[in-house]
Amino acid sequence: MAAPPQRNALTIDVEDYFQVSAFAPHIARSEWPNRECRVERNIERILAMLDARGIRATFFTLGWIAERYSAMVRRIAAAGHEIASHGYGHERASEQTPDVFLADIAAAKRLLEDLCACEVRGYRAPSFSIGAGNPWAFECLERAGYRYSSSIYPIRHDHYGMPEAPRHAHRIGQVLEIPATTLRLFQRNWPAGGGGYFRLLPYPVSRWMLRRINNVDGLPAVFYFHPWEIDADQPRIPGISAKTRFRHYLNLGRMEQRLHRLLADFSWGRMDELFLGSA
Repeated sequence: MAAPPQRNALTIDVEDYFQVSAFAPHIARSEWPNRECRVERNIERILAMLDARGIRATFFTLGWIAERYSAMVRRIAAAGHEIASHGYGHERASEQTPDVFLADIAAAKRLLEDLCACEVRGYRAPSFSIGAGNPWAFECLERAGYRYSSSIYPIRHDHYGMPEAPRHAHRIGQVLEIPATTLRLFQRNWPAGGGGYFRLLPYPVSRWMLRRINNVDGLPAVFYFHPWEIDADQPRIPGISAKTRFRHYLNLGRMEQRLHRLLADFSWGRMDELFLGSA
C-alpha cells in the first residue's frame, strides 16, 4: 500500500499591493487609507480556490488590514483556515527597536484574536526581516505569546535573508522557527517556497524543487504568496525602478493558473497543524 503524499504548508501573506516594502519610498503610510484597496476581492478568489479542493491554509494577516476588513478575517477563520500574524503595519522588524517591535506584534496578536475568537500562534515578519542583525526578535515573540515564526529566509537576497540559517524547522528559545522552503544544490540554498521566484521560474522547475524537498529531504515544504500576486489589474505605481517593476509585476496574469496547478500537484495544510500538531 502506497504511503500518503507528504503534506505541505500553504501560506498567504495578507497585505495589499501598496503595502509592499519595495514601494515604501514611493507611497507614504499616510497615503494608505486613500489608496484603492483590492485585498477583499483577491482574498475571495483565493478562498474559492481553496474551498474547491478542500484545502486549509495559514493566512499571515496584517493588523492594519484586519482592522479595516474584519468581516473578511472572520470569513477566513470560519472557513477553517489558520489566522496568524504579519504584524500590524508591515514595518520591517530589522528597522524597529525591540520595544517598538514587541508593541507591534502584541497589538496585532490581540486584534486578530479578538476578531476571530481564536488563538493566534504564528507570526511572519514583513519581508522576512528577522536575521543575524536582530536575534532579539525571538525573545519578543516569546514574550508576546507566539508559538512559532516563519520569519527567517535562509537565502542570499538584496533586501533580506540569512543564508547560514537552518533550512528546516528549528527552535530558537521557546519559539519554533519554520523557514520558507529552500533547496540545497551546488553548495547554495535556492528559493523554492514561492513569492516572486514562483512567478519568475517556469512552473515545472518549481514543481521539481518541491518534489525534491518532499521525496529526498522527506520533509514538508512551506510555500507562500500574496493576494496581490493574482491581481494583474492592480494600479501601477509610477516612479519605481526597473528592477522593482520587474519583480513586482512579472507574470501576475499567470499566477492564478500556476496556483491551480500547484494545489492539484501537492497535498496542503495549515502551518499549525503540520508543525505544532495538537500541542
